[in-house]
Amino acid sequence: MKSFFFNQQPTTNNQQPTTNNQQPTTNNQQPTTNNDNTVITFKEALQKVLEHPLDLGNEQVPLLDSMGRYLDEPMYADRDFPPFHRVTKDGIAIQFDAVIGKVQKIRIEDVASAGMAQLSLEDNACCIEVMTGAVLPKNTDTVIMYEHLTIEDGLVTINESVTKGQNIHYKGSDESKGAQILSVGTRITPAEIGVMASVGKPMILVKKVPKVCCIATGNELVDVDVTPEPHQIRKSNSLTMLSALSHLGIKGSSLHLLDDKKSIEEGLSSALRENDVLLLSGGVSKGKFDFIPEIMDSLGVEKIFHRVAQRPGKPFWFGVHKESKTVIFSFPGNPVSTFANYHLYFLPWLFRSWGIKMETQFAKLTVEQDITPPLTRFIQVSTHSKEGCLHVTPVVENGSGDLTSLSRADGFICLEPRELAYMVEEVVRFIPIR
Repeated sequence: MKSFFFNQQPTTNNQQPTTNNQQPTTNNQQPTTNNDNTVITFKEALQKVLEHPLDLGNEQVPLLDSMGRYLDEPMYADRDFPPFHRVTKDGIAIQFDAVIGKVQKIRIEDVASAGMAQLSLEDNACCIEVMTGAVLPKNTDTVIMYEHLTIEDGLVTINESVTKGQNIHYKGSDESKGAQILSVGTRITPAEIGVMASVGKPMILVKKVPKVCCIATGNELVDVDVTPEPHQIRKSNSLTMLSALSHLGIKGSSLHLLDDKKSIEEGLSSALRENDVLLLSGGVSKGKFDFIPEIMDSLGVEKIFHRVAQRPGKPFWFGVHKESKTVIFSFPGNPVSTFANYHLYFLPWLFRSWGIKMETQFAKLTVEQDITPPLTRFIQVSTHSKEGCLHVTPVVENGSGDLTSLSRADGFICLEPRELAYMVEEVVRFIPIR
């Protein structure tokens, strides 16, 4: 069941670790108003979005199905890791003090391989052949790899210097039994899958993902496999968002609505009942066929705000359907606007709903940027590392409709408007998209 949390403080955007301790310099931005609409600042808009998280809860899923999801339970070592003194090289196991400097030819007593129960060295002046992964035999404390040995007729000669205790992965040296090895909020990757398998967890408690529908509007849109007429374009925004959602373990659905009030109203009415979140692209500007705000009102959706002093994405519309508790993000239709605002608003909202803190990442500018009031700017950038710091350079693009520019960008920088230009080497907020 969907339910809301209120009166929470906003969490800053982005999952990436902070790359620089210096905070960006910004000035206070004042909202702009006119007779018909209030244009709020980016900071105000983000605050309002974060005030409407959903209580998504959690669910148990099979281990392999947890890939890409976020843990909602801590993981503990159910035994020492490794659980025994583990041999790390193919070779022989000896008792150092009984052999080194005392025995020239060492007789082989037995052979121990991975998966065998622990053997025991009977004669301290002898050795046991051991394979990588085997349990270190009792009465031995040092492993010498084959490359440092000569073996003839069951007798071993050591050809290199030996350090007592070498080539052994000691019991409990990674983790002790009962130690916490994964925390709540950890994103599950192949590494975490392996860790959870090693502690015997066939079912995993994860943060429940919302049911999301990506909705594209417009008569000009055709399917990917269709050859478009000169006045048409292939759908891309909804597919971009669906693929972005898949990285979060969310299998979203998609819907295409034509620029017809009745069709839009019917489609949105059904989508509101069936989903936790709607991600729309298009239909929120000032055009004669931009019906979304009007239809949302007729369907009982509460408008939280419409229009933000930002570029791209000024017409961004955000609202909540109180009856179904569905949250609606309605982004402008230009592809860069949709993609930028997905990262700037939807992702922070989602992580707030999950109760996971997102770290803000920063980077240094390589070129001067002049951002005069009143609009906050989200600028596509490429990145490179210099002297241990992340540096960003604006990507050459042709406006928010330039879809191909996204393939050259590593992320966006967020620059608040101010009278003074942002200078080279100044630290600014960076929102990665890769």
